[in-house]
Amino acid sequence: MNSARRQATRQRLYEAAVTLIAEKGFSSTTVDEIAERAGVAKGTVYYNFASKNDLFEELLRHGVGLLTASLREASENVIAQGGSRVDALDAMIRAGLVFIGRSPSFTQLYVAELWRTNRAWQSTLMMVRQEAIAVVEKVLREAVDRGELSDEIDVPLTASALFGMVLVAALDWQAFQPDRDIDDVHAALSRLLQGRVGGG
Repeated sequence: MNSARRQATRQRLYEAAVTLIAEKGFSSTTVDEIAERAGVAKGTVYYNFASKNDLFEELLRHGVGLLTASLREASENVIAQGGSRVDALDAMIRAGLVFIGRSPSFTQLYVAELWRTNRAWQSTLMMVRQEAIAVVEKVLREAVDRGELSDEIDVPLTASALFGMVLVAALDWQAFQPDRDIDDVHAALSRLLQGRVGGG
């Protein structure tokens, strides 16, 4: 199987697994159901992944990797256009909202798994979470170094707080206030960023 076709198959399996696990939970979801939902033979699942656990671990790695890439791209675009680091953080908030708006089931799974400590993929989850937060930390450190933010801020904790704020606020938006548009939600979080982190 060529790599483009294999990647497309894996993507179908990820999407099938996400929706099924969101509907039924991890334990109740079978490999047969994932294969059926993805429109492939059961053997195709095992050709691509060693087990259901392996599929889910790779799904988490893949999804958080996409989120991390979108955050990095958003900040780099703003900085390349001469924007401030606080502007870059604001662009990352929007990129996070866009990602979560497109992938609410994945985000729900990811947030739920963060609080479970007995899973086989816990170390992978912590690693990919740290990669995402490191992107935010880098921009925060640069903002402090450039005098845009106070050097009194706790950069690692602030990065975690911003990341968590976007995840939780976006899930709340999707679940409880779906009629609000993204510009409205982004504006609210942006005011929080400017007021609390930026000191404005």
